[in-house]
Amino acid sequence: MKIKPNKIWIDADACPKAIKETVFKASARLNLPVVLVANSYQTIPHSDLVRLIIVDRGDDVADQYIVDHVEKNDLVITADIPLAARIVEKEAVAINPRGEIYTEENIGEILSMRNFMKELRDGGSLTGGPAAFSARDVQEFANSLNKLLS
Repeated sequence: MKIKPNKIWIDADACPKAIKETVFKASARLNLPVVLVANSYQTIPHSDLVRLIIVDRGDDVADQYIVDHVEKNDLVITADIPLAARIVEKEAVAINPRGEIYTEENIGEILSMRNFMKELRDGGSLTGGPAAFSARDVQEFANSLNKLLS
C-alpha cells in the first residue's frame, strides 16, 4: 500500500518520542506537513512543516479534533484503535507506533480483539499490557512508514 497524504497527523500525547522524531525526518525529506494534536505541550522542531495543536483536556478531545480535520488519504499515527477505526472510515490511513497499518480489511478484527481484551482486563482475568516499546518497534514503524510514503 502506498499513499500520497496531504498531511501526517500524530495523536501526540501517548506517541513515543522516537516515533515523532522518525515522522519529523520523513516530513523534512518529503516536504509533508505534520500536525501533532495533544492536550499538553509537546516539543517540536522549528519547521514550517510541523505544528502543534493543543486541545482541552478530556476523554477523546484530541481524537475528535483529528477526526474532524483529517482528510481522505491523510496519514494518522495513533495507538488508539477506536480512533484508527474512525480514521479508516474517513478513507484516511492509520498506523500505530509499532508499525501496524490499519485498513478496511483488518480494522474490524483488530477492534473486536481490543474490546475482548479490555473485557478480560476489566474483569480481572488479564493483567498487564503490551510489551515495553523497543528499538525494534521503532524500526518496524520506520519500515512501515517508508512503505506507505515511498
